[in-house]
Parts: sequence; structure tokens; C-alpha cells
Amino acid sequence: MSNSQFPYLISGSQLWQWRSKAIAGAIQNNVEVGEVDWLLRGITELDGLALRLGSYKDQAQIKIKLTREDLDALWRQRLLERLPVQYIASSTPWRQFELSVSPAVLIPRPETEYLIDLAIATTNNSSLREGNWADLGTGSGAVAIGLASAFKQATIHAVDISPEALKIASNNACNLGYKERIKFYQGYWWEPLALLKGKFSGMVSNPPYIPTSTVLTLEPEVVNHEPHLALDGGTDGLDCIRQLINTSPEYLQPGGVWLIEMMAGQADTVVQLLQNHGSYRNIEIHTDFAGIERFAVAYKI
Repeated sequence: MSNSQFPYLISGSQLWQWRSKAIAGAIQNNVEVGEVDWLLRGITELDGLALRLGSYKDQAQIKIKLTREDLDALWRQRLLERLPVQYIASSTPWRQFELSVSPAVLIPRPETEYLIDLAIATTNNSSLREGNWADLGTGSGAVAIGLASAFKQATIHAVDISPEALKIASNNACNLGYKERIKFYQGYWWEPLALLKGKFSGMVSNPPYIPTSTVLTLEPEVVNHEPHLALDGGTDGLDCIRQLINTSPEYLQPGGVWLIEMMAGQADTVVQLLQNHGSYRNIEIHTDFAGIERFAVAYKI
């Protein structure tokens, strides 16, 4: 990594003292202790083993992304305001990538990685791995980048309503070498892609799916800091999924893949909506790592 990413210096003993104090604060405030090292790995060039063993303690200088004052202020926000540690580090690991994130985008979750695995499994080495793929509601660009990595002959079209999210997604694609493979559009679901109707091999989406009344009951890290635009799916949480079910057949080619993430308890309704629409076949529900029915797959007739 270039020095411009780590413009400040801190001594090993100062960092060791900060880490010890931060761990004590995490315990006192019921925050996962492992977040301290996760953060330090994100803002220094130290690895997890060096941090655990304290082997950096005698180093005269360690490069760091933040000043000591900024680090202190942000860690206080983590403890007292429940600011997610990913926003403090401005990054999060996802699949084999390190993605930039900010409060303008939802933090990509580990279970969402399975959307890419499902896209690979459902295309089964077919020609569907080529052509056009859509990532609707791209946020940080995680799914679009995952698709571009998996389908090397495809063009990925990533859409989001938020200009701020698109800026982050575009920067992530550029930093990871996918600038030429992913095209970004601001707009509402399929609307910016009207010129490509009927030409998509597949669509993947992690849309807002939490019922409005549930959003405010989520943990403070989510409700106070992550964008509600990416969370709130309307009264029953299914507004956006209904929209995607109703509009996708116009854009998918025959046999094209329709793939979304949803929340626990929505699977039966989603299957019913897909069946009732009459444009889909081979409808399947897949579980996440915890056994929760989280993903729906279907194919355009």
C-alpha cells in the first residue's frame, strides 16, 4: 500500500497503550473485543498475529491512516454512539476484496457473499455467464464486483438511487480493477436500463426488505448509522421485492436468472408472488449459513 494511505506515524508503545485502553473500553461497553484488532488492521499495516503478540511494541514508528486524536474520537463514537467499526476504518472485507464503506452505504454482510455463489451455481457453466448482468441497489458495489470477478465475460450494470452510494461503488470498482467491466447508473431499479430490455442474462439484488415498523427496533449500530433507504422495505418489507418481480421479466432474456436476498419469514410469500406472476419457472429457496431461508432464485420463462 502506498504511503499516501498511511500519512501519519505512531510509536509502537503508544499504539500498544491505545490498544490496551481500547480493549478495556470495549469490555466495559459490551462491544466485541475482536473489533479493536480488526480496526487496527484496517488503519495500519500490522497483521492480527503481530497485534495479538505485541511484537510491534518496540517499533519506533508505525504508519497509520488516522491521527491519534481522530482515532480516539472515532473509538469513543464506537463505544458511546455505536458507530460501526467498519465506518471507523472506512473499509470492510467481503469475499476476497477489501471494500471502502461509509454511512452512505449498507455494510456488506458475510451472508450476502452467498448471492455470488448462487449466481455461479445457477448458471452452471452456461452461456448465461456472458452478456449483461444487473446488480440492482448496488450500494458499496459489493455484488457487482463479486459478479464481475465470477463472470469474466459478462458486463455488469450496477444501479442505485443514491449518488453518494454510486460514488463509493465506482471507487471500489476502480480500485479493484473492474472499472471497464462494471457500468454504474443512478436511478430506480431497472429504469436506467430501459435500452437493454430483454437482453439480461441475470439479475441479482439485495434490496431493502425490512418492514418499516421493524427498522427502528434494530440494533443501534444499524438503526442509528446505516442508511434507512437501504433497509426499509415498506409495511411488510416486500415493496421492493414486488417491484423486482413485476418488472424483471421485461429485462431478462428467456432462461435468464432472477436472484434476490430477503429476510427470515418472507420466503413463502416471495414464492407465491413469483408463481402468481406467471413469468417465472424453477423457483427455489436457498438458506444462508445459519439455515435461514434468505435467497430466492427463479428463471424467466
